Amino acid sequence: MAALKIPEFCGDLTETIKMQAQKRNQPDEINNLVQRVQNEDREAFMVLTQLYQRKVFQLAYSYFHNREDAMDIVQETFLRFYQKAHMFQKGKNFQNWLLQIAKNICIDYYRKHHKRDNEWRRDENIEKVRTPSNESSHHDPSSDIKDIFSRCLVKLSDKQRMIFVMKHYNHLHYSEIASILNIALGTVKSLHFKAVRNLRTLMSPYMGRMG
Repeated sequence: MAALKIPEFCGDLTETIKMQAQKRNQPDEINNLVQRVQNEDREAFMVLTQLYQRKVFQLAYSYFHNREDAMDIVQETFLRFYQKAHMFQKGKNFQNWLLQIAKNICIDYYRKHHKRDNEWRRDENIEKVRTPSNESSHHDPSSDIKDIFSRCLVKLSDKQRMIFVMKHYNHLHYSEIASILNIALGTVKSLHFKAVRNLRTLMSPYMGRMG
């Protein structure tokens, strides 16, 4: 395929393409869009990017806690998708396939850029990161409960945090998470249970102050 420059979070998408993205989030339509990408249809590629970029961003952000790193992962994920679209098999779950690509890129990116740096940057709040689907919505920076929750979330272990994000931010089933992360279903359930338990413990000292 020809070289492709991916716009940052598809900021230059036309309103027509955005409307298409909102209407096409159905399995058959997704498969049709992927097939068009396989035929080098760039508009279809941009529609799919608009549909799934936030999910990829959330996954990458849960891994690195840094907007710039997460943006790099988003860019690389959709570039890799465009290059390997011919490998997607019709009838498969496209979102799971795409997030598997993103997960592998996260691992490679970490090995390349962060292997010797155990102190990841955690100064950003996942609820406050500007992404396409929330840039236009009003967000109150003084929202205490969201701020506290985000600060507690980043204190979880890496796998607990990633599974929690995939479950509650990306709305994936346990079986889908297990497939994407290549771990046992029971392990996913156990780690999610621990994540919820640990979040409750971490947040409990603050809850009495919220009244």
